[in-house]
Amino acid sequence: MRTANLSGRLVIITDDDTAVDVEEASDGRFGPDPQNIYERWTDFRVWAANAELPAGRPFAAADLGSPAPAPRQVLAVGLNYHAHADESGFESPDTLPPTFTKYVSSITGPVTDVHLPEDGHTDWEAELVAVIGETAHQIGEDDAWLHIAGLTVGQDISERITQLSGPAPQFGLGKSYPGFTPMGPYLVTPDALADSDDLELSCSINGEEVQKGRTRDLIFSVPALVSRLSAILPLLPGDVIFTGTPAGVGLGRTPQRWLSDGDVLVSYIEGIGELRQTFHA
Repeated sequence: MRTANLSGRLVIITDDDTAVDVEEASDGRFGPDPQNIYERWTDFRVWAANAELPAGRPFAAADLGSPAPAPRQVLAVGLNYHAHADESGFESPDTLPPTFTKYVSSITGPVTDVHLPEDGHTDWEAELVAVIGETAHQIGEDDAWLHIAGLTVGQDISERITQLSGPAPQFGLGKSYPGFTPMGPYLVTPDALADSDDLELSCSINGEEVQKGRTRDLIFSVPALVSRLSAILPLLPGDVIFTGTPAGVGLGRTPQRWLSDGDVLVSYIEGIGELRQTFHA
């Protein structure tokens, strides 16, 4: 199943890529809020699997919002691919990956215009994102997928000067300028993917590929992340986990490279779709 946030309303995306409004199709059993549905995710999945959906309507990608527009927690993981850890100048983590937050006010949908911070070094990080569908606290890896509503595409856009300045890094602030957390275009349930543990992801700038990898190369898989994070804090319905980025970011290049006025950043994950951000000075 694919769901989406269409102009602030929860929709199911049909096989012919049209949208069915959930509140209308369920006669009000489920409300229109894309975030609130995670509190009733199991009931919603059962209903959707058995519902006779009406014909959907066409829509524009620019009208899509984030499939998780207002999570209570956004957890972002760093150094979760060996090659990215190498290019960043760090050893790969072996027990728990570095984890930080991106603030909710930075969340947007999949097709957006993003203002570049003045005198900044703005970088890209294409990532697989997992959204929690059932509270997870102190669970094992074998049960982790049962707590995941679905997967989506995310960009951990990062302003490196803010992130790395001062006596201690400012990861949360440097990665939370307005528009720095696009997600979408859809939330895809794990059963709708050929292999939810092995998806190709890529990123391009103005048509030039700058990142390419596969999620099978994650140091900590999605189930491992859910298990290890939930050992410390409860993961709540609708929470978001950015799982890390492969090699190819601007910070790790020689010479270093940053996004500039007019650049178009496209981030893609197999079986889910793409994000498209246009940057303006």
